[in-house]
Amino acid sequence: MKDLTKEEWKKQISGDDNAMILDVRTEEEVQEGYIPESKNIDIYKGPEFVSEIEKLDKSKNYYVYCRSGKRSAQACSIMEQMGFENTNNLQGGFMEWDGDVQQ
Repeated sequence: MKDLTKEEWKKQISGDDNAMILDVRTEEEVQEGYIPESKNIDIYKGPEFVSEIEKLDKSKNYYVYCRSGKRSAQACSIMEQMGFENTNNLQGGFMEWDGDVQQ
């Protein structure tokens, strides 16, 4: 897992044709806004989270975020244990994000 600042995150994603953005917040948090093209899988759903993660393509580069960066770091760690090689955590999470947002 790499911890990326929002600047590093934006730069890496813009040049990454193999990127997938993963939002691990709750549905309620997502309703407040989300990073465009992100897939939401709530880490608080426990076993359901793991079963949804298992369905993802391990060859992709994952850019993971939550509200503050703690849950996404945890999600990256879980994903690495499951065999995902390229996980990137957004430092400061959605609270620090100043890029595009969808409602």
